[in-house]
Amino acid sequence: MGAKITVIVDNISNMGLEGEWGLSLLIEFSDKKILLDTGASNLYLSNLKSLGFDVADIDYGVLSHAHYDHGNGMPSFFKNNSKAKFYLREETLENCYHKRKFFRVYIGIPKHVLRDYPDRIEKVSGDYKLMEGVYLVPHKSEGLSLIGKREKMFIKANHKWFPDDFAHEQSLVLDTKKGLVILNSCSHGGVENIINEVQSTFPEKRIYGYIGGLHLFNKSEEEILSVANTFKEKNIEYICTGHCTKNRAYGILKSELGDKLEQLKVGLEINI
Repeated sequence: MGAKITVIVDNISNMGLEGEWGLSLLIEFSDKKILLDTGASNLYLSNLKSLGFDVADIDYGVLSHAHYDHGNGMPSFFKNNSKAKFYLREETLENCYHKRKFFRVYIGIPKHVLRDYPDRIEKVSGDYKLMEGVYLVPHKSEGLSLIGKREKMFIKANHKWFPDDFAHEQSLVLDTKKGLVILNSCSHGGVENIINEVQSTFPEKRIYGYIGGLHLFNKSEEEILSVANTFKEKNIEYICTGHCTKNRAYGILKSELGDKLEQLKVGLEINI
């Protein structure tokens, strides 16, 4: 089965279309359209239209994780599409914060969206089959709260603060003719962990591609090179990244991965 993925929102403007700090991808698979994330605003709506798509025609919505730059367009999605449900991890709440000096700033999905659209939101657990050839895979790795602590990302529960363990993050996995393609919008849980998680779900299948942000904008060169080595060791043939990877890390990855690596940008069309 082939797949076509169109970048609706990314940091890099392109083709006369505006970008923003956020991500939204439209996946055409079989005869269905899946929207992964809605970016940080309603920009995705105008970009969809400019790229020849109608938001009303989308069959499934998926939220990669519960941060504003991926979910702020959800209310407008529900207002402009009457049929598609949005699939979230069952742990998804409006409770994500980033610590900046002495303050914790809310970075979660729109307040009250879970309350206001309960009939449009589907919370899932474990490995979930969205449709034939499309799966949602959660984190299964231990110790991810250590990553949350390092990134100064927290969740608020029962009036207490806890380092985020990214239980609200999920990978969208396509089973294509070339092999599995992992789409993980920010990869907070770590690229190697995510690849291993998907491989454990599909031990007999080969992983061909990895698409999404890698959250490397604030990482050392050593850590960026480690991610490049992971892609090499796992024999990932195609990587497309942008958003929270940003330019410096992308340049380092490009020098290591060469033609295997492509830059995410608004309007980019990926055919697999």
